[in-house]
Amino acid sequence: MTRIRVSVLGPAGLEVDGIPVRLTPLTTRLLVRLVAAEGEAVPVRTLHRDVWAVDGERPHQSGRHRNEVQKRVLELRRALDPDHGGDGARVLRTEQLLAAPAPETAYRLVLTPEQLDCAEFTDLVNSALLAAPASAADRLAAALALVRGRPLAEAGGEDFARPLVRRLLALHETARRQLIRSRMDLGRHDLALPVAQQLARERPDDQDVAELLGALRARLRERHGQELLRHTFPGAGDLVVVRGDLFDQEDANLVVGFTDTFDTATERDLVISRDSVQGQLVDRLFGGERKLLDDRLQAGLRALTPLRTERPRDKPRGRRVRYPLGTTVPLTVDGRRVFAVAYSRLGNDLVARSGPADLRESLATLWPAVARYGMFKPVAIPLIGSGLARIVELDRTQLLFMIVESFAAHCRRDPATAPELRVVIRPADLERTDLSALGTHLRTRAAHGRADVGAGTGPPSTGAGAGDSGAVQGHR
Repeated sequence: MTRIRVSVLGPAGLEVDGIPVRLTPLTTRLLVRLVAAEGEAVPVRTLHRDVWAVDGERPHQSGRHRNEVQKRVLELRRALDPDHGGDGARVLRTEQLLAAPAPETAYRLVLTPEQLDCAEFTDLVNSALLAAPASAADRLAAALALVRGRPLAEAGGEDFARPLVRRLLALHETARRQLIRSRMDLGRHDLALPVAQQLARERPDDQDVAELLGALRARLRERHGQELLRHTFPGAGDLVVVRGDLFDQEDANLVVGFTDTFDTATERDLVISRDSVQGQLVDRLFGGERKLLDDRLQAGLRALTPLRTERPRDKPRGRRVRYPLGTTVPLTVDGRRVFAVAYSRLGNDLVARSGPADLRESLATLWPAVARYGMFKPVAIPLIGSGLARIVELDRTQLLFMIVESFAAHCRRDPATAPELRVVIRPADLERTDLSALGTHLRTRAAHGRADVGAGTGPPSTGAGAGDSGAVQGHR
């Protein structure tokens, strides 16, 4: 059968087998008038009065009026049935009304909800009002997607269209309000917000809408909590910058920076400071048992080839076996991973030193390990390089850029690295980190169709890296 689609939720239109059909203005008004009858037969006299907008019927004009209506009916039937298969007469039926003083010809438009957008809209909204939130949200969104403007627009404010238009407008209002509630029930306040904002623009004096919009905004602010910036890389997850403590990110894997000797000793702060992220790792995730962390690290490093071993007289304190920068050891702690990555060199004077190139290459080696062992969980990373590693060439904003662009560059090659990169910034570091610069850069890149923050001006670009199995050997 011919696939027919009549649209009246906005400018009237007709599609046959997916192809738009051009109708004359009078034939379009005839189609709208028949839709407004909602499946009832409409006498020829009524059709002529409403479509041609004439008051009453002049003497001796009935035959002419009937011919004018029949001409438009024939045009509409041909449009509905270009292959002459009989669909036109089945959809637009001719009937005789016998209740009048004399038999009178009438026309009835018979369309299913799949063929008429306002009927489909009505069915979707009515069924959504009785459905569970997820089903309701799906049906209401589908219903609202059908709306392209004011219903039965070609009819203007004509009396014949008023009942259907009033009912469709009321359903449209109900659909939007219910969609907001359904999405709120599902915890998708972000999707409910645009609908509420549109309602508020259209109804600036509606107190209920204003209160609903205010409640939504408050919930979204609560949801963000310590979140400071969010950006989605197309096809490669989200970047989130949060204020807080790395070890409070309980739903994420963690990245902890180490020196090339993977020292863990914090006694008297001679080798590793207790205030450093490594020092906190011992207390926060290993219950203060440094040996437990040390054993786990050494087990992961056994399969790797060291760079060299220092002599005791040259390095009397701390570990003496050095590994290439970028070496990454994944540690399993409470069902998640801690990625211990070497990005600085611990001198024999027990001072950690690193530079932009060291950090860039270490990050390039880190991400393959995250992709392989991270179980596709969010990965949280501090502003590594901003503490005792002394990357003095870069400020905190530049360090943030380097971390972000390194992750984005890797995700272009392996989008399944992690669903979210979460950069955790300590509150004390916020005033020295320009998040607005990063936000502007990301937005500009997105506007130009770039998924990364890589090339161009700003902080140095990151290079590429590769990882092996188990603990990952870095560059030499």
